[in-house]
Amino acid sequence: MRSELGSVFVIGTDTGVGKTHAAAHLLRGWVAAGHRAVGMKPVAAGTAPDDDDALRLRAASNVAVPAALDNPVRLPEPLSPHLSAQRAGVSITLAPIVAAFRALQQRADVVVVEGAGGFLVPLDELADGGLLTGADLAEALGLPVVLVVGIRLGCLNHALLTAEAVRARGLTLAGWIANRVDPHMACADDSVAFLRRHLPAPLWADLPYTPHD
Repeated sequence: MRSELGSVFVIGTDTGVGKTHAAAHLLRGWVAAGHRAVGMKPVAAGTAPDDDDALRLRAASNVAVPAALDNPVRLPEPLSPHLSAQRAGVSITLAPIVAAFRALQQRADVVVVEGAGGFLVPLDELADGGLLTGADLAEALGLPVVLVVGIRLGCLNHALLTAEAVRARGLTLAGWIANRVDPHMACADDSVAFLRRHLPAPLWADLPYTPHD
């Protein structure tokens, strides 16, 4: 894990690659170093009592905050956020999320923000035909990005595409985390070595396989 202090936006190459596991790892590292650290899950869709991203981030944090700050948008169905929001009759907008983040910054030394799904996950379809995405949220927060790569078949393409999209938005890819989500993947070490050579950011952590993460 990096040693210097600073809030980050954690994104993934896809859904189910272990963003929460990686974000909690970062939080525990900063807590162990003596910093006030808090996690934030701006948009959560379809959370379950035994698999709740916001709760897992809270457990790894050492700053207690109201749920309205660390999880301002909570949607009932496990769908793409824009669909879950539509079916719940709500719209996702950036201003309340940014305001909640700014409030967290006042309470902690570091805020670890975990995105939803992949970098370009749709958050809302706009009336003018435009699209609000996770990338727009990352831009609005203006944070360095940490990319979680689920080490499985297809991850090389997904990682390189996501890194390119981050750069295209003018954001800083501060680092990446390898998460060994497939214990049976052939040539997993070779894939991690490839990404170390070709991703334009340092490897912050190489997390071993953990069931359900």
